[in-house]
Amino acid sequence: MIRHIVFFSAADPADIDSVREGLMMLAEIPHARHFEVGRNLQSDQLGGDRVDLVVYAEFDDEAALAAYKAYPVYSACTARVRPLRELRIAADFMAG
Repeated sequence: MIRHIVFFSAADPADIDSVREGLMMLAEIPHARHFEVGRNLQSDQLGGDRVDLVVYAEFDDEAALAAYKAYPVYSACTARVRPLRELRIAADFMAG
């Protein structure tokens, strides 16, 4: 199983809800075993970068992750969110 985690910050804090709404479009993509978008609780006082939202998804394998990224909703989400975001950091790793 692959775990896919992406951190986002909004360029303007007033746009956090708009960024979240855009990211929620990804929930329509059928290739994820599990998908969620959450607000960062901002409880880690050691972090230097502001992270507002976290996308967390699980995929059976690399093919499922690739299919998720190739799905048309993914590019529509990117077009909607990219102008509103400042930071995007993604990581994928094999679980287990």
